[in-house]
Amino acid sequence: MLSINPTDLTPVQVQAYLQGAVGPRPIAFASTVDEEGNPNLSPFSFFNLFSSNPPILVFSPARRVRNNTVKHTLLNCEATKEVVVNIANYDMVQQLSLSSTEYGDGVDEFIKSGFTKLPSDVVKPFRVAESPVQLECKVNDIIALGDQGGAGNMIICEVVKIHISEDVLDGKGGIDQHKIDLIARMGGNWYTRATPGMFEVEKPLTTLGIGVDAIPENAKKSGIFAGNDLGILGNVEVLPTTNDVEAFLNENPEITDWVNNNNSELIYKKAKEFLSLNEVTLAWKTILAAKK
Repeated sequence: MLSINPTDLTPVQVQAYLQGAVGPRPIAFASTVDEEGNPNLSPFSFFNLFSSNPPILVFSPARRVRNNTVKHTLLNCEATKEVVVNIANYDMVQQLSLSSTEYGDGVDEFIKSGFTKLPSDVVKPFRVAESPVQLECKVNDIIALGDQGGAGNMIICEVVKIHISEDVLDGKGGIDQHKIDLIARMGGNWYTRATPGMFEVEKPLTTLGIGVDAIPENAKKSGIFAGNDLGILGNVEVLPTTNDVEAFLNENPEITDWVNNNNSELIYKKAKEFLSLNEVTLAWKTILAAKK
C-alpha cells in the first residue's frame, strides 16, 4: 500500500489524490452578485447538506493552488452574505463545466455558459433557470481553513427559499431520483451520473472557451442543439477561419448544396451529428458555413 505524508507532496498532488479518493462529490452551482449587482456563477464540488432544521448547506471555494488567489464567489459571499445554490443535473453538465472557466473581472458566466437568469424571491443573486432545484441562501458564516494555495473557505449557508421544477417530482410530490438525474464530481476530468455511471467532461482550465454567446443566434434558436451541445461548442478557444470553412465546403459538396439552398435545418443537423462523434471542429465549420 502506498502511504503518504501530505507534507511531503505539493498541494497539487495532495488535491489530486484526495479528489480521486473522495467521491462522488455533489456540486454546488453557486450564483452570487458583487456589491454593484454584477452576477457571478461557478461550480464547487466541496459541497454538501449538513442540517435540515435549520436547513444548512456548506460549500468551500478553495484558494487557487497556482497563485494563492481567491475566487469571486468567496468575495461576493463576504460582501453580500447571499448566494443561490443551484443543483446540477446531467442535462446541464457541459455548460456547467464551461462556466468554471477562469474568465476575468466583469465577464458574466451566465452569458458565457448560456444559462438563463431567473430572479430570486428573497436574495439578490439570480437563480439558474435550467437547474431542477434552486436554493436561495443567506450566508451565516465563512470559516477560512488556511491562507495558502489549496486552502478551503467553508461558506455556511442557511436555505431561506426552495424552488423545485415540477418535471422532477414523482406522483407523491417528492423528488424522483431518476427524473432529477443528478451528477457529481470524481477525480481528474471524471464525473458520475447518478443512474448509469461515470462519464468524462474535459475541464476548461487550460483554454479560454469562447462561450455560448459566440454561437450564431440562428443556430442557438434552431431547436436542434441541446444545452450540452452548446456547452461543447462554447468551450473551443479559436473558431475555424474563413479559409478553413471554404476548404471544408470544397470537400463536402452535399453541405455546399444545402448552403446554396439555404437549408439551415439540414446544415445544423449535420453539425449535431459531428458533435455526437466528438468532431467539434467539423461541427463548427458546418455551423459557420450556414452563415455564408
